[in-house]
Amino acid sequence: MQNSRMIDDTDKRLLAAIQRDAHLTAQELGELLNLSPSQAGRRRQKLEQDGLIASYTARLDAAKLGLHVQAFVQVQMNTHNPEQAGSFVRLVNTHPEITSAWTMTGDADYLLRVFCADLTALNRLIHQTLLTHEAVARVHSQIVMDQFKSDAPLPT
Repeated sequence: MQNSRMIDDTDKRLLAAIQRDAHLTAQELGELLNLSPSQAGRRRQKLEQDGLIASYTARLDAAKLGLHVQAFVQVQMNTHNPEQAGSFVRLVNTHPEITSAWTMTGDADYLLRVFCADLTALNRLIHQTLLTHEAVARVHSQIVMDQFKSDAPLPT
């Protein structure tokens, strides 16, 4: 959604604060922003209505959930017809271990972020799911050794 209004510095500070902690109450936001709780609450509600705040989520610990392998998988297609692309997108959307997917410029058509329990599960995803799709020509995976910066909040 295109931003239909300008956001001011107070909105930017509010967005930064709730990206750090989405559980902040209107009281706590008001204290951070030097606003009354009702003003802070109305600002947050307006940002939600305008679509600047798309949703609230929790960050889970992948390792504690038994997901010990994170990888980025580049997928190159052998055909680019809309029917095959749609079929591939549907395939990606049915696999919860694929947590993010992007269409790309360059050698790869898609970039997938995946979390798997182990290398066997990653191998199975690549060879029994991705490479068996009729439009996939090539898959290149890169296994994450260490993530030294967590997914950061968006700049405001």
